[in-house]
Amino acid sequence: MPILLEPGILYVSEEFHTAAHLCACGCGQKVRTPLGPTEWTVRSASRGPTLRPSVGNWQLPCKSHYLITNGRVHWSNQWTEKQIRAGREREHERRSAYYEARRPKVSWWRQLLDFVRKILGL
Repeated sequence: MPILLEPGILYVSEEFHTAAHLCACGCGQKVRTPLGPTEWTVRSASRGPTLRPSVGNWQLPCKSHYLITNGRVHWSNQWTEKQIRAGREREHERRSAYYEARRPKVSWWRQLLDFVRKILGL
């Protein structure tokens, strides 16, 4: 990832699972988006990259909100503080559900067997 980013370019590091670009509003702020199953995804196409979900720069003064689709910026509506909080809660719930589903499940038979072994000192 270069230190100085050029406007209009979406930089992607597969090694570090991240993307970066300068805010589409022109404020010059760097925007970093982590890539992964619970974060953003980048799809490459001949017309340009697509980044999903939308980019909401709620922590920046500009609070810009947009989609990058086929290398083009599509502006989205501004969110209220209430919408931002609700969106962050949904993100947290989505991440929690994803990682909970990936945790190995221990059957109740296995739990019972481990319990009996512990009691018997085996």
